[in-house]
Amino acid sequence: MQILLEELYKTDINMDKFHYRKVFLSDASYQINGITQSGKTKLVKNYLLELKKSSYLYIDCNDIRIDLINLNIELASFCNINKIDTLVLDNYNDSINIVNVPQLIICCEISYDIKFLQTLLLYPLDYEEFLAYEHKYDSTALNHFFQLGGFPSMHKVNSDERVTYIQKTLRLALNEMELDILIFCSKMIAQKISAFSIYERLKVNRKISKDKLYKCFDLLYKKKYIHQLQKFNHTKATKKIYLCDISLKYALSIDKNFVRLFENMIYLELLKSKKECFYDDGIDFYLPNNDEVILGMPFADERSLFKKIEAIEAFIFTHDIKKITAVTLSREASLSHPLSKVEMIPFDIWAIGD
Repeated sequence: MQILLEELYKTDINMDKFHYRKVFLSDASYQINGITQSGKTKLVKNYLLELKKSSYLYIDCNDIRIDLINLNIELASFCNINKIDTLVLDNYNDSINIVNVPQLIICCEISYDIKFLQTLLLYPLDYEEFLAYEHKYDSTALNHFFQLGGFPSMHKVNSDERVTYIQKTLRLALNEMELDILIFCSKMIAQKISAFSIYERLKVNRKISKDKLYKCFDLLYKKKYIHQLQKFNHTKATKKIYLCDISLKYALSIDKNFVRLFENMIYLELLKSKKECFYDDGIDFYLPNNDEVILGMPFADERSLFKKIEAIEAFIFTHDIKKITAVTLSREASLSHPLSKVEMIPFDIWAIGD
């Protein structure tokens, strides 16, 4: 193990051009949580390149040459002898002992309860981050976003290989049951669905354990491959399901429903902006702290929007909604309404507006 640690210590970090994210690292200790391919490794390596080479040690814990027993015996001593200031444990798992160094950074999908580490969540690219990869910021950029989604690595994958690339990535990251659940969820995005209903559907074609399915569903949620949205003031109501990235929809399902995919895109932007939101009957997203309702209406015009507002007028009045935003593909307009400010805003403008 000593030989491997020496090799890793001497190995230079090489990286292609780094596109800056909305999160960054300082000299604190972190656990960086995010799904596979969300950019955790690149974020860390870009930070390490700013440090003195002899001051850090980067270890990919998935390296099959690593003997965990010997690593736990020798790592602390190695860091002490070589005066390691920054230790990075990429693809960390809790079978690896925590080492006392000035700065510790671990990267993993699951969040661990390690008190002295700051938790940093790294999601796939939002639309504004995606634009950093684009050569021009016009309608072609949004179309490109629809095609690629938010995985940074997709920009280097040929168009005819994107689906198989994502499928292979997910097969490596998830077990069979987790992948089956994710495939089912990809067909049901932006719909109300529970773990029990998934179990009822999947058990028709295979013998499965309810307890195992519930555990895998909960793990997918904790890893943030799937997200759930609660109904306003109804904690026991069935939650709506969303995928971590729209590219999974294309890779795991042939079902076509652009309106639901568009709603998933809006949800992810709200998630990354850390705005508290809920759904309700006829309401895609209700932001109580903003007194705002957001509707995903990619192909809306003024007439269809007014019809939609009429259907939810009771909610608007009851909750004193000050603003109604209809996110569209390209339509932009301001409408007159006696109770609320009503706007139609194209997604590419809305997503970077804040």
